[in-house]
Amino acid sequence: RDPRTHLKNADMQWDFWSHVPEALHQVMILFTNRGTPDGFRHMHGYSSHTLKLVSADGSFHYVKWHFRTDQGIKNLTAQKAAELTGTNPDYATQDLFEAIERGDHPSWTVSIQIFTEEDAMKLKYNPFDVTKVVSQKDFPLHEVGRMVLNRNPENYFAEVEQAAFSPSHMVPGIAPSPDRMLQGRLFSYPDTHRHRLGANYLQLPINQPLGVVRNHQRDGPMCFGNNGGRLPNYEPNSFGGPQQAPATREIDVRSAVEGYIGRHSYELTDEDFDQPRALYRLLDAKEQQDLVDNMAGSIAQAKPVFQRNILPHLKRIDSEFGSRIEEKLNNELSTE
Repeated sequence: RDPRTHLKNADMQWDFWSHVPEALHQVMILFTNRGTPDGFRHMHGYSSHTLKLVSADGSFHYVKWHFRTDQGIKNLTAQKAAELTGTNPDYATQDLFEAIERGDHPSWTVSIQIFTEEDAMKLKYNPFDVTKVVSQKDFPLHEVGRMVLNRNPENYFAEVEQAAFSPSHMVPGIAPSPDRMLQGRLFSYPDTHRHRLGANYLQLPINQPLGVVRNHQRDGPMCFGNNGGRLPNYEPNSFGGPQQAPATREIDVRSAVEGYIGRHSYELTDEDFDQPRALYRLLDAKEQQDLVDNMAGSIAQAKPVFQRNILPHLKRIDSEFGSRIEEKLNNELSTE
């Protein structure tokens, strides 16, 4: 949003994407009809980031998580989505709540893609780049479970608005990868929760662990419980205070490192356009037309200079794709 007007700003949106065209694969997904799912029950979910699964002996595999809807994919057109924005902006929330309430519990099949450290070193695309996907042809999905939503909250504010999720809230056996955006989110999400909910947000009933917590977190506003009692707030100590629990700590593993350590800027290459190109060519004629219409409609709201800046990247994805959007933009200008 524009920091002065607090309004959505197409100039800022397309200016940013013209400077980070490596993100256009995800941008294209957003502007397909999958960007307007028919409620939460009819959409897939993904971890996006690569994570680790660590065994008891310290060995690990990299994984990508997939949550595939058992209700089937169902999307809205841009026109229908715009209509619902005016007639029922709570459409998706209402659909989910009513389905659970009547016992039609939505579910998602949980699968993972698995690859080794050696595989990661050989992949054409950086598996730790959140703008890229790992091919399911090379690393197929392995089903590991099912996620079912079978209860609605009794109080929306207490159980939803105050919920504080973070990728750093990991159970033993799951660990982060070198993904640089994930590394930033490990710190930034808890910081956001501390700002939004307070320093002791993890003591709120919806966020607190089921087991007894023994750590050195003390004081601060809205502190619940006995605040650690009389036990010392330093470690190690001789008074029975909290100690590290090795069983809940990621087992040390030695990961291979290649290259120079430093702050490296991202360098755009032709490979950044491979996956967007494959996505466009995977779509059928109707889906391609919807994508062109949706994206051109958004770009048309930006000033001509920003339209010109994004078009070369779209043509680099696919010359026909970029030309179709350019034609629609020219038609928009000629009718003004």
